[in-house]
Amino acid sequence: MDYSQILFDVDDHIATITLNRPDKLNAFTGTMMNEIIDAFDRTDADDDVRAVIVTGAGRAFCAGADLGGGGETFAKGGSDVQSDIGVPRDGGGLVSLRIYDSKKPVIGAINGAAVGVGVTMTLPMDIRLASEHAKFGFVFARRGIVPEACSSWFLPRIVGISQAAEWCYSGRVFPADEAHAGGLVRSVHAADDLLADARAIASDIAENAAPVSVALTRQMLWRMLGADHPMVAHRADSRGIALRGPSADAREGVESFLEKRPAEYQNRVSDELPDVFPNWVEPHFE
Repeated sequence: MDYSQILFDVDDHIATITLNRPDKLNAFTGTMMNEIIDAFDRTDADDDVRAVIVTGAGRAFCAGADLGGGGETFAKGGSDVQSDIGVPRDGGGLVSLRIYDSKKPVIGAINGAAVGVGVTMTLPMDIRLASEHAKFGFVFARRGIVPEACSSWFLPRIVGISQAAEWCYSGRVFPADEAHAGGLVRSVHAADDLLADARAIASDIAENAAPVSVALTRQMLWRMLGADHPMVAHRADSRGIALRGPSADAREGVESFLEKRPAEYQNRVSDELPDVFPNWVEPHFE
């Protein structure tokens, strides 16, 4: 796919996806939705990529849905993708679900305004960093709609139900310091340092961790948020140790530690990712 609304780059095992409509504050469109999904398909398939950074071009991260349709912007109810029974599927939700399914860790470098889908799309990212100039807003109630992009599932798990409720009920825009205090972002950075600081975190993962282990760990952490008993985690942990323990990566991890040298992991995410959830039933949109 040729991209017109995002930029895509891979360097030193790190993919950077840049929302690229700076003249429109990177407002979200159906085209951008499809391009983001395609970019994550590429990062999953590329064993050279060990971490993904998502950021925005210009002075915004993403100012929310493109409101070019005026009062009829939300009239059709969602994207052009429909469920089996003809319900238009929320475009932000399709992006969030794709990021949730990523086999590579995802870091949000939120460089400016992140409002509406601009903030909800960051919730399934593993780590969120904010520029000191960033602003956030779950503004849906002020636009006569409701939270989307699966944010009613993600947000309370990240910041707690009380904080999620306050931000969503009021729909107000708030600064980076409040986002940090509320647990939405890991840290606040000088604007000029944001991307470099995000890359430092990504590089630490890419250079030192076994990619298959990271991919499995990501699945385990996110899926366990919905588990109803720690036994579900115990089953997954036990399968994971049993499957990864005899691997070349496990031998290399121990030997490199004992020999005090950098590890060189050989197992590939693309075709050597074991299934530690054999009975997991993926939810289906009917």
